[in-house]
Amino acid sequence: MMTQVQGAIATQVDQNATTQAQFEQYVEGQADVNSVDAKNFKQQTLSDATETILHYAFWLAEQKERRSQREYRKLLADQGWKGEEKKYLKVAAAFEKFLPEDLAQIEPRTIYQLAENSNKYQLAIDRLLDLTAITQEAVRKLIAQQRQPRIPKPEKPSIWRRTKNGGRYCQIPPIHEADEQTGTTLQKMIDEEGFSAQHIVAEAIALRKAYKEGRLALSASNP
Repeated sequence: MMTQVQGAIATQVDQNATTQAQFEQYVEGQADVNSVDAKNFKQQTLSDATETILHYAFWLAEQKERRSQREYRKLLADQGWKGEEKKYLKVAAAFEKFLPEDLAQIEPRTIYQLAENSNKYQLAIDRLLDLTAITQEAVRKLIAQQRQPRIPKPEKPSIWRRTKNGGRYCQIPPIHEADEQTGTTLQKMIDEEGFSAQHIVAEAIALRKAYKEGRLALSASNP
């Protein structure tokens, strides 16, 4: 994988001297840095690594633009980059308004995060242009501001409960009333009629259903 620029620039680029020379010439033309030297990669600072990623991304995007489709595919095939180049092209597209040194203080992981989710973080990326100093801390704050709190979806009320054998039963949630009218009425019916609470509730629901369907009508009581 090309998650490390060392692999992209040292191991793979060294396989093709012409490509390596083109890349080094590109970097020298873009900035007065020599951070693409694979031998010194371990001694590079975090900013050097980030700049190298951006230089490589911009260079690759330029190659795609300048070369024919056939030549570009051959370049990727020769270097073993086929399928791996996409994330670098995303980096180039997301930060096309910046110079590599502008973003040197951002961690490589954050660079990839913003590029992979450029639509989500486009506002944060645009706001980087307004900063006099683009630091990792400043970027984190912009990302945090960009994130919108998730609105929890209201849970659909359900009276169904599962039994151990896979069956189900309905359970009416507790009824809280200041005057306790429903509870006292139900209890009185149970005491006087001898039916269970379930039986009485089932009858009440059946009557309501019939009324809603027009099979039962309320009549005015006689004076």
